[in-house]
Amino acid sequence: MIPVPRLYPIVDAGCFVNSGQLLNFTEQLIEAGCTLLQYRNKTGNARQMLEQARELRRITRAGAPAPHGPRLIMNDRADLALIAEFDGVHVGQDDLRPESVRTIIGSYRWLGVSTHNPEQVAEAEKTSADYVAIGPVFTTMSKEKPDPVVGLEVVRRARHLTRKPLVAIGGITRANAVSVIEAGADSVAVISDLLPDPRKSAEEFFRILR
Repeated sequence: MIPVPRLYPIVDAGCFVNSGQLLNFTEQLIEAGCTLLQYRNKTGNARQMLEQARELRRITRAGAPAPHGPRLIMNDRADLALIAEFDGVHVGQDDLRPESVRTIIGSYRWLGVSTHNPEQVAEAEKTSADYVAIGPVFTTMSKEKPDPVVGLEVVRRARHLTRKPLVAIGGITRANAVSVIEAGADSVAVISDLLPDPRKSAEEFFRILR
């Protein structure tokens, strides 16, 4: 079983005016001690995504012990993950099927799958995915057309349906993160609540999620 950390920050390009802000945000998360980061860009073209991905790879490796620093996960794009030398790919229900992605990225890169109900969790358990994400747990503003809120009860049900690490996502903040872990999640994926003062916010998450 892979060691998914309690805090799983998502670096969403849509939250930043330019690449400089995105990279500064990421650097602060690294300084806070984050060891796993997902890069997500739903609106950029392939060239922009690759440029940002390569910069993310560069700053995570800067001054890091061999072979590199924090693990980087690419949202959706298995092809760009390979080119940018990312450590894994995360796919949704409308993306390539997990086994198709696995044939592209190989056995040693991480593969995550988003799910939104117990049936999808049960299906994801049968795949070669390394971890399963469930959500949105709470109301979220990070997606234009979010899936229906699943609540803590579905997190509890999901815990019984998979032996894989369970990552909860959607509206998770420092105020409710403990309740999500208590419901059975191994990790919380966070976007919005890390945006104000990223380093301080991440450090507070670490203290809360000990």
